[in-house]
Amino acid sequence: MTQLVFATHNANKAKEIAALLPKEFEVLTLSDIGFHEDIPETADTLEGNSLIKANTVKQKTGYDCFADDTGLEVAALNNAPGVHSARYAGEQRSDEDNIRKLLLQLQGKDDRSARFRTVITLILNGETHIFEGIVNGKIHESVSGTNGFGYDPVFEPENTGKTFAQMSMDEKNEMSHRARAFQNMVEFLEQ
Repeated sequence: MTQLVFATHNANKAKEIAALLPKEFEVLTLSDIGFHEDIPETADTLEGNSLIKANTVKQKTGYDCFADDTGLEVAALNNAPGVHSARYAGEQRSDEDNIRKLLLQLQGKDDRSARFRTVITLILNGETHIFEGIVNGKIHESVSGTNGFGYDPVFEPENTGKTFAQMSMDEKNEMSHRARAFQNMVEFLEQ
């Protein structure tokens, strides 16, 4: 069995991914391997942050690993908040503050098109592989729905008529940017 470290402390996220991977892979979290260092996300792209996280884990632990980074890219804001999505309104990382700032920035703008993008970096057998998942959609003018987290209450994926926050977790996972990126990685690992 090949052990792969997912650069996260979130056991539920790891379990979700483990269920998708071929049986010969065992997914471990940073907590599982006793890695508690803070990994600085200092790049100005999702690809860069994903690579920093994966390289740090590989260099410090020796484990093959994968890391992801996700951002909301809004066309009318030159693809902001992008890599700064989690801290868009400041270091406190408040979903409500981030949404409030986003809606304020979009006031008076006709183009509300946006996309969620996830980038995964996999380091396996000394080689680095990049996978991406994208969901196109638009930003609502107000909050709708109570499920999910982050920008889910204002992001409506194309052809759905509802925000991520109005969907069940299963509905969202079937079409999410993260699910698409991980599906691309799974297909690669199955080869």
